[in-house]
Amino acid sequence: MCRSEDFDTDKFLFRGLHPTVFMGTASDRYGGWIGQIYSSDLYKGRLSSRTKRVGGRSFKEEVLPVESVAEYFRHFRVLEIDYTFYKPLLNENGSTTSNYHVLSSYQAQLSSNDYVLLKVPQGIFAQRLLRGNVYVENQDYLNPELFVRSFYDPAIKILGSNLRGFVFEQEYQRQEHRMPASQLALALNKFFSSVPGDERYHIELRTESYLTQPIFEVLERFGIGQVLSHWTWLPPLMRQFQKAGHRFFNSGRQCIVRLMTPIGTRYENAYALAHPFDKLVPGMLQPSMIRETAGLMWDGIAQNMSVNVIINNRSGGNAPLIAQLIAAEFLETGIDA
Repeated sequence: MCRSEDFDTDKFLFRGLHPTVFMGTASDRYGGWIGQIYSSDLYKGRLSSRTKRVGGRSFKEEVLPVESVAEYFRHFRVLEIDYTFYKPLLNENGSTTSNYHVLSSYQAQLSSNDYVLLKVPQGIFAQRLLRGNVYVENQDYLNPELFVRSFYDPAIKILGSNLRGFVFEQEYQRQEHRMPASQLALALNKFFSSVPGDERYHIELRTESYLTQPIFEVLERFGIGQVLSHWTWLPPLMRQFQKAGHRFFNSGRQCIVRLMTPIGTRYENAYALAHPFDKLVPGMLQPSMIRETAGLMWDGIAQNMSVNVIINNRSGGNAPLIAQLIAAEFLETGIDA
């Protein structure tokens, strides 16, 4: 099952874990991963720093140069790029954005068997957007022309065969703003009827009441994957899978498991606990997340799916160390299908 030259958990080498398992992380270039994923001698004097405000506090992040992604892919098979969530690739006038150029820089470092999952901009898939300190209705919500023009077409142009999937993430909907699941299903049906058919679409809905039959029927109709997400207000991973009838809907035979935050822990608290992302945080990581992720990996293999496991630092402190735990659990509990 494991190719020895590509698999060694002590060295954080996960590419050879299983032919149909794609282990990766949510974002890369973290200074806290030096000595795990990145070689310290390659980046001496080349780290940049930035200040990020989260929950009213300021945090300093150390960031590696873009070319470090080549070293990242010695360890992992897939990378989720999430900066595209905040800005499209093309402006309204067709000019390129900064994200277009950064993504092109990433592409220059990829080999033919390195793969990327892209977050679709929130300006397309979020019902409400934060403007200042107030959430407002998104006038471009589910705009198919905007999606194709500003994101889909340029993403394919840049990444080509390295593009493994599009992740449509919809924010949690409070009760007072929540539409019926049947109404959301109609809106999704209209949107996906109007955009190019593609086997690489995956949807993450962060509102539990939307994990229901009308939505699953749309996913099945268009072959769209249900992202199983370990996140603040969602039920456990296996409960999400159970709600879908233990079915994988993606017609490209892929599934995505995203490990974002501990259940019950808000983003800002998870970030503060995990920062600077260089170690596991005692008491933060939930053991059930590890067990259920490994179980889903074997479920996917049994159903002839490729399984993308995306790990965020905020789910326990340090994504590479969490990957070690998942790999060990996977090998201990499964039988090679």
